[in-house]
Amino acid sequence: MTEKTGNKLISTGLIGTIIAALCRFTPILAVLLGAVGLSAVLGWIDYVLLPALVFFILLTLYAVWRRQRRVRDH
Repeated sequence: MTEKTGNKLISTGLIGTIIAALCRFTPILAVLLGAVGLSAVLGWIDYVLLPALVFFILLTLYAVWRRQRRVRDH
């Protein structure tokens, strides 16, 4: 894994985690969906946001682990 790929993975993981956490734990998504008339989708949103949050947290942890392993090996 190159340095650029490692930074990209960490950036993607952190940004995804922040966005998923904001949408999961604050009413941002409910307000936005209600404003465009898609509030009926809110019943299903937990099935999407929780796995997305877990995925992005795991992606961030994986990227940090790979970076530390690479630094330790060199």
